[in-house]
Amino acid sequence: MKSTAKIMLFLGMSLFFCVKTNAQNQLHNFVDPMIGSEGDGRVFIGPSCPYGMVKPSPDCTVRPNSGWLPLPTEVTGFSQVHVSGTGGGPKYGNIQIMPFSGALDKLEQAAFREEEKVKLGYYETIFKGSQIKTEITTAEKVSFYRISYPKNASKELKIDPGFFLGESPEPEGREAQQFVGSQIEIVSDTEVRGYSRIRGGWNNGRAYTVYFWAVFDQPIAQYVTYKDGKFYANEKAQFDSGKKTAALLSFGKGEKQELNVKIGISFLSELKAKNNIQVEIPHWNFNTVLASLENKWEQLLSRITLAPDTSIEYKKMFYTGLYHTMIMPVNRTGENPLWTNDEPYYDDFYCIWDTFRTSSPLITLIDSKRQVEIVNAMLNIYKREGYLPEGRSGNDNGRTQGGSNAETVIADAFVKNLKGIDYELALKAMLKDAEVPPGGNEEREGRGGLLDYLSLGYVPFGTDRAGNRTIDYAYNDYNIATVAKGLNRLDIYDRYIKQADNWKNLWRADYENNGTKGFIMPKDAAGNWLDEVVFGESKIQKPTYKYTPTITESPWYVCHWCVFFYEGTSWEYSLSIPHDLPEVVRRTGSDLAFQKRLDTFFDAKLYDVSNEPSFLAPTMYHWIGKPYLSSDRIRGIIKENFNTSRAGLPGNDDSGAMSSWLAFQMMGLYPNAGQAYYLLNTPLIAATTLQLEEGKNFKIIAKNLSDKKKYIKSASLNGKPYNQAWILHKDIVNGGELILEMDAKPSAWGITILPPTK
Repeated sequence: MKSTAKIMLFLGMSLFFCVKTNAQNQLHNFVDPMIGSEGDGRVFIGPSCPYGMVKPSPDCTVRPNSGWLPLPTEVTGFSQVHVSGTGGGPKYGNIQIMPFSGALDKLEQAAFREEEKVKLGYYETIFKGSQIKTEITTAEKVSFYRISYPKNASKELKIDPGFFLGESPEPEGREAQQFVGSQIEIVSDTEVRGYSRIRGGWNNGRAYTVYFWAVFDQPIAQYVTYKDGKFYANEKAQFDSGKKTAALLSFGKGEKQELNVKIGISFLSELKAKNNIQVEIPHWNFNTVLASLENKWEQLLSRITLAPDTSIEYKKMFYTGLYHTMIMPVNRTGENPLWTNDEPYYDDFYCIWDTFRTSSPLITLIDSKRQVEIVNAMLNIYKREGYLPEGRSGNDNGRTQGGSNAETVIADAFVKNLKGIDYELALKAMLKDAEVPPGGNEEREGRGGLLDYLSLGYVPFGTDRAGNRTIDYAYNDYNIATVAKGLNRLDIYDRYIKQADNWKNLWRADYENNGTKGFIMPKDAAGNWLDEVVFGESKIQKPTYKYTPTITESPWYVCHWCVFFYEGTSWEYSLSIPHDLPEVVRRTGSDLAFQKRLDTFFDAKLYDVSNEPSFLAPTMYHWIGKPYLSSDRIRGIIKENFNTSRAGLPGNDDSGAMSSWLAFQMMGLYPNAGQAYYLLNTPLIAATTLQLEEGKNFKIIAKNLSDKKKYIKSASLNGKPYNQAWILHKDIVNGGELILEMDAKPSAWGITILPPTK
């Protein structure tokens, strides 16, 4: 009997450790939502499904875009809708709840956190004074709260549809959200419903309405409702009269100290919000909801697996990067209040100017069916509203930062042969952007300065963001030419491939700065180069200042949107010609001169790691046949700027743009969005396996990779010598194996067959 008992004990312990080890090896455990939460990253830290509509988490003031701030800042409550990693003014922060203990006599119930625990799909905090513990997880459209009150404490809850992020005392503050209306009603002793109607925010959008239905697992014992600064006892409803409304609920002191709350969200109606609860979480098992969310992420994250001996730090950086990439845009299919059809509807393209470079290509690589939905959603918006989206949020277009960048996303899908997209319709949508002025709506959609661009071949100084608009439009025209050629529309191709050269019209060949010649510089409508430009917007005094390639006009010059180059300098944008870099090399003078240009760019700290216009720059040594220098730059940039800390991202994550840049570079791949290839660099990970949707695998193996052996000596693709430092998308999706032989010094690998050009 003793021997049998020992055997059973051994088997039980073995099973325990096996289960524990398997759980530890699950990839979602390497995701740390706190990476990039502090500093400039601004990532959302609460639970979210992939591309999930509902994103519940704490709000610490009305200002941060993600709602969250680090301890010791007070928490004002937990709202259900947020964005991730964005700059500019806040958006959302709707339908706030807050647990408390005490009298139902004040709306302000802010509390300090004693501690905070965050992991993928789960948030937990304990408040210092009250010792109330709040745990949160979520489904696609329903938040789930498990609130534990101390023994003998009364259980109270605030529901505040009047709260939102970005509120400003200035009535029409630019980028501030503005209150329009709210409503609340206690439907039964376990249900409350209502809505929040807000407008404005970063994209200065029209009003959007977030409807909710809240359900509790125990009855309300007492309540008061609130409207416009006053409390109303025993009044179950406060209708919308343009004033803020709320409710304070008490669930008494019963033996059960745990209160479970489900909050369904909808952009259609309160009843749809209720239906979302019935469909997604028809039970009261918090752990089941959490496990389901973890499983959804595990299925996506497992499409890329790393060598088992990859460091924990690199695993965290990589899988958190994938996670952040797939938080936005948001899937609101079936939740579109503007029109009804069965087509996909996605929102919070926030902003395509950020995401087209890395986020969209990464989603295409690991979740191509999702990318097809996203592109079709863009086309759905075009069919109904007349233009492709750019900075769409809250069911409204807004904020064209530079080009009409949905064109790059479409071209990227086209050249990578994504099926299920009407590319004839897509070409019409692209041409609408390129040929029809948006009639006073230049900030919302289309192309600002379009008539000048078409007649002069550039956008002249005086039009907002004239410099980057010119070079962005030239690339967008290249994207149009790409799709037109593939569809055998050669008349359209001929026109737009010529317009793709329009960036040259602002190239000032004789301008020298920091030892480098040739820069994109301001030019007026008469064709004159401008050495001096007007400072400010005064109608009377017009002081000028000298414009140079190193100058950053904003925020001190005029307004953030009125500059020649948006969020960048001429040093950055003069390299941002992704379709014609060989010509930039030629105009710089020679391969050696271009290398010197790049070296100066990085060594003199003219490169901005924190923003998208510089994303492609570290790989540009490829175009002079020195890919090893690209790899050196990339490794140095990552070492100096990325880590697993809360400040582990060097700039706004911008809906996953920064995170997807990192994930690509760690694999040794980098896309040139809108074109069908990836640049090859030294990976940070010894072996990566991509599990593609067609059931095929593609492996990247860096043999003998180490800090010393960091240069590619030779390569083979599917057993055959591979001597180019770039690879076609089709070669990846067809499956196979890319083996990189590493060495301690640079070699002649990749120096002769340069990346494709137009």
